[in-house]
Formats: sequence, C-alpha cells, structure tokens
Amino acid sequence: QVQLVESGGGLVQAGGSLSLSCAASGRTFSSYGMGWFRQAPGKEREFVAGIDWSGSNTHYAHSVKGRFTISRDNAKNTVSLQMNSLKPEDTAVYYCAARRGILVVVSANEYDYWGQGTQVTVSS
Repeated sequence: QVQLVESGGGLVQAGGSLSLSCAASGRTFSSYGMGWFRQAPGKEREFVAGIDWSGSNTHYAHSVKGRFTISRDNAKNTVSLQMNSLKPEDTAVYYCAARRGILVVVSANEYDYWGQGTQVTVSS
C-alpha cells in the first residue's frame, strides 16, 4: 500500500512558477513509476508528466513540454513537478499517482494509487 500526499498548489499570475511536491509512504517507493495528472472543471483527468523508477526516463504532455519538469528523490520518497511559465489553461487540480512497475505510463487507468490533489490556479 502506498499513500500519496501532494503539496505546493496555490494561486499564481500567468507567467509565474509553482513547485508541487508529492510525499509517498512505504519502503518500496523506488519500485514505482510516478506520474502527475490534472483535472480542470468539466474536463477529464489528463496526463501531465511521468517518471520511471530511476528518474532517468521522463515523459511530458505536449501542452507542458518545455515548461514543466518532473523529478524524484528515492531517498526521500518524493516526486516533484516544477511548473514554469504558467498559463491560465494550466488551472486544475493536480494529482500525484503511483503505479507498480518501473516504466513511464500515460494512461490514468494504469496507476494504482492516487493522492487527494492540490489546486493550482493561474490568473490572467
């Protein structure tokens, strides 16, 4: 069992930056692939970024590539999402997710554990 707790959301102006963090419980964090997803009101949950067990391989949604960076620290059981050049369309609840398996996966259905989410609001 893995428990995930996100932090770092908030309100920021367009063009600004925010850093999200996800703390994971459990002793086998390094065996999980991790991902960040987001869900805006009235829209489906969408993949934002993913990282493999080692941190060597990452994958980003086209809409955030070049602006967001995902990273992980297996010693601290954390995964982070650095978000730069934020746009109003980035406004959503952001979720951290973990899946048993070491690869990067973009489908939400492939993830086994989810955090409660943290709100990110970007004003224009």
